[in-house]
Amino acid sequence: MSPRSASTHATPSGPPPLSRTDLIADSALALLAERGMRGLTHRGVDERAGLPQGSTSNHARTREALLEAAVRRLAEREAQVLAPGEWLVSGDPGQVAVGLARALHRYLTSGTELLVCRYELALEATRRPGLRAFYDSAGERFRAPLVALMTTAGSAEPERHALSVVAWAEGMMFACAAGSYHRAVPTEAELCRSCTELVRGMLGSR
Repeated sequence: MSPRSASTHATPSGPPPLSRTDLIADSALALLAERGMRGLTHRGVDERAGLPQGSTSNHARTREALLEAAVRRLAEREAQVLAPGEWLVSGDPGQVAVGLARALHRYLTSGTELLVCRYELALEATRRPGLRAFYDSAGERFRAPLVALMTTAGSAEPERHALSVVAWAEGMMFACAAGSYHRAVPTEAELCRSCTELVRGMLGSR
């Protein structure tokens, strides 16, 4: 379902209609997934969202502002898919692995378009210092709780161990979304075994 149809066909029992800000941001993400960075234009977003020409420019006057809107919305939608609040709560390594595997499998099987957008925006951020800072700030909502979790789990080096978990998850997402394993997404059980090996290898019997 497109962002436009999601906003115009919402029912009292379904999700609330999207705000114009979110509609524009979702349309920008849809264009990024379909056409890449070159296909993202203010005019294209207006057309995708079914809005009068100039609407996107009123909300995000520059390309940088449009990219920041896309990053903000991507972080919000990733949080909905990954649901870190469901698994960033226990200091038990086994529970961390189970929760992370569940969230990661959900993302790999239902959020492929968001992953493509993630890579498009991450690469663009390497060329735009302002966007880099905004991108890093948006990602802090995931990193900081993970560092705290590693601390609670007994890690002597929580920053380094959090980086290892993030690198494993990021590598798995890239391999299964855009890499050589895009046709062989691991099962939730397989992801859980791999994550358990990683976490227990870092934290030991705890």
